[in-house]
Amino acid sequence: MRGAHDILSGPAAVIHARISRVQGSSPREVGAEMFITAQGMAGTVGGGQAEWQALGRARDMLAQGEMRATLDIALGPEIGQCCGGRISIDLARLGDSARAAHLARLQGAMRPHVLILGAGHAGRALARIMATLPCDTFLVDTRATELAQAPKGVQTRLTPLPEAEIATAPPASAFIVATHDHGLDFLLALAALRRKDAAYVGLIGSATKRARFDRFARDHGAGTDSHALVCPIGAAGLGDKRPEVIALMTAQEIITALRAVTPVQAGAAAAL
Repeated sequence: MRGAHDILSGPAAVIHARISRVQGSSPREVGAEMFITAQGMAGTVGGGQAEWQALGRARDMLAQGEMRATLDIALGPEIGQCCGGRISIDLARLGDSARAAHLARLQGAMRPHVLILGAGHAGRALARIMATLPCDTFLVDTRATELAQAPKGVQTRLTPLPEAEIATAPPASAFIVATHDHGLDFLLALAALRRKDAAYVGLIGSATKRARFDRFARDHGAGTDSHALVCPIGAAGLGDKRPEVIALMTAQEIITALRAVTPVQAGAAAAL
């Protein structure tokens, strides 16, 4: 799928499709959007036959020179969807000024930052999942050999001072500490907590490691509240210590925390 930025800045005519009304159950919310050209698309209004109808109608508009249209779709068995609700999708051909406005909006909607401090097995497993989600993921380590194994699409930061990456991250970032050294883990987790504006601070380890960190924070944290720390991470009662399983459960924790402090704009998240 071509990105929304490429579509909006490209030469092809563009139809903007946006869910304008939802009644009952629907796979997406009001504001979910797509940008559609004759050959490409970006974003989603929920998939399935409803999205297929929107895509087809948009391309009919492009072929026939139409400017605006509205689809009212019942999400029932007749189109192979079982949500049971109803949605309205507004479609509009974008002129130059509208394209520029959408482009500026999407560029201005900064995606949340997720810093994974430690590029070992657990860090790489988590980075692999986070790279598929609507956030900017950074894998930070002091070791070039570990960063060289980073999953595709993940930005890497090689630094002798990973705490500096924590200090310069934007507000409402998520920090996951999973280095090769417990002492460094404690220093980095404390640095993230001291910011007091993190959406999520997680530390890989056991309940015993959590207790040790709490003592460390009392002794060295100068009043830093360690209650906000998530440790163990990905602890959903599964008792599964495989990095891939821990990563999956941790990703869910991170996205939940990010949504709580920085509600995602439906259209921006869909199109980016």
